[in-house]
Amino acid sequence: MSDLFSPTTTAVVLALAAMLGIVRLLVRHLRAEPSQRSHAWRIAALVIAQPLCAALLYFALWPPTVLGEAGTLVVVTAGAPRAQLAAGDAAVALPEAPAWSDVERAPDLATALRRRPGTQRVRVIGAGLELRDLDAASTIAIEFTPPPLPRGLVELAAPARIAAGDEFRISGRAAQLAGGQVELLDPARRPVDRVAIADDGRFMVTGTARGTGGMRFRLRLHDERKRVVEEADVPLQVQEAAPPRVLVLAGAPGPEVKFLRRWLDDAGLPMHAQIAVGGGVQLGDAPISLDAASLSRFDLAIVDERAWSALGEGQRAALEAAVRDGLGLLVRITGPLSAGERGRLRSLGFALDGGRDSVPVKLAAGAREDAMERARIGPGTQDAPRAHDAAPAEVPPLTRRDARLSASDGVALLRDADGTALGLWRAHGRGRVGVWLLADSFRLVLGGRDDLHAALWSDAVSALARAQAAAEFDIDADARQDRRVALCGVSDGARVITPDGASHALLRDPVTGARACAAFWPTSEGWHLLRSGDRTQAFFVRATDAAPGLRAQALREATLQRAADSQRSMAQADAALAPCHPTARWPWWLAWLLASGALWWLERSRAGRRLSAA
Repeated sequence: MSDLFSPTTTAVVLALAAMLGIVRLLVRHLRAEPSQRSHAWRIAALVIAQPLCAALLYFALWPPTVLGEAGTLVVVTAGAPRAQLAAGDAAVALPEAPAWSDVERAPDLATALRRRPGTQRVRVIGAGLELRDLDAASTIAIEFTPPPLPRGLVELAAPARIAAGDEFRISGRAAQLAGGQVELLDPARRPVDRVAIADDGRFMVTGTARGTGGMRFRLRLHDERKRVVEEADVPLQVQEAAPPRVLVLAGAPGPEVKFLRRWLDDAGLPMHAQIAVGGGVQLGDAPISLDAASLSRFDLAIVDERAWSALGEGQRAALEAAVRDGLGLLVRITGPLSAGERGRLRSLGFALDGGRDSVPVKLAAGAREDAMERARIGPGTQDAPRAHDAAPAEVPPLTRRDARLSASDGVALLRDADGTALGLWRAHGRGRVGVWLLADSFRLVLGGRDDLHAALWSDAVSALARAQAAAEFDIDADARQDRRVALCGVSDGARVITPDGASHALLRDPVTGARACAAFWPTSEGWHLLRSGDRTQAFFVRATDAAPGLRAQALREATLQRAADSQRSMAQADAALAPCHPTARWPWWLAWLLASGALWWLERSRAGRRLSAA
């Protein structure tokens, strides 16, 4: 029955009735004798009156709707100032909000909106919306003016997992600390790096990870008067990654190849070396054929310019195909190149000009204090121990080819003290190709700076070696105590091991679908272990009140993003969400009655008719 009396059905019936009335009127007019036909103005008035009366009757039955006034709800969140809540505002306080006796409290935003179905806009005061409230805020317009960030650390970017022995970088931003300093402490609380905070609050510190497992480095922030403002943990998961397999091809023996092989062996990287000495004789390991099958067993090939020139066309094609398939390639330039070899480098995306002579080069010397440098270098080895109070050796001068190396999309592998690139790499298919101009990095070892030698080659190998596929879980980066943590990519039977050894089973949420997410509420801070099937992954949980600036920035960004999304669709949201109220019916009924009466009178009156002669 509702379809029978729907607005569409009513409109169709009235339209047909108006058309029939117009047709009847025109047929009568045309059948009449010319002398008895009505004047044109009468016919026009009668024709126009038919759809007019039908339209007025339709609006009397189905009056048009107008948008209702959109109500605004003030949502009080953590740290909200009382001054932002005016008298008479409809307000609700979320669980993190201050305890105000005259403001109703709600467990979440969704509950607050259900209690007030007429709400069309939400004005958020305080730090911002929690994760649990963002979904509820996706269907409503959000107004949010973020408060100033607290003084201290507000942004932090650090690698979640690194390989043992690798150098890592930690960057971030500090609020209201321009002119201050940031200090990085190792797990033993020894300073390893210290940098000044830029005017915009940005900073970047570096360190080296030794050992394996979950480690807590720490950032210590100082103001311009050297006073400690804040300390924040930086969790790093140091793991024994699968070492890349390296193929070393050299056209002649030399100290550079000797110390490179020694470093590869000390670092535990599987290596196969072939060193030509002339006359078809080779040193090192047993010769292998450079074809697709043999190259697929390696992750990185390090080739000097002599071995590069000695490759045949088939070997060169196989090597390039292996690079496109993911193999890393580093070409060491220690001597002049022919025009043909320069052309082959151009085919890989590199332009090399000059390079016939060697020029001295000095690596960038660290500006760290001796204590920091000693902490980064470490105690040495059993064969060559270092005294804990010995001053670090000076960085010896090195040499490089005087070539000008460039690539349109090249990334620097190494720079000297003047910022000149000593090596570049670029992507080539699924792999990476690099060109290296430093000729005698072995002098670093002879000069007592084997730590720099290891760092140079470690960075080069890490940048170029074949990427290792690692199945990892998707875990919230800023996991907090007593707050929900989303763990995605888990399977049935997944469990979390807490720092005290307790095991907690996880239940996957079927709504997450292929993401396979489960929720976990940690009750303690520290390293937790997620086990799912045969995979394990550690993740760090911060204390509830740790690094408050990071928490404030996360709430701020999430709420601002939600508010921006709502502002972009404000017009659509208002039209879709605002309650529609029908207008009053009596004006339409009155208008229809007057129009119908006028039409009835005109049809029966003699106005506009031609009267025939008696």
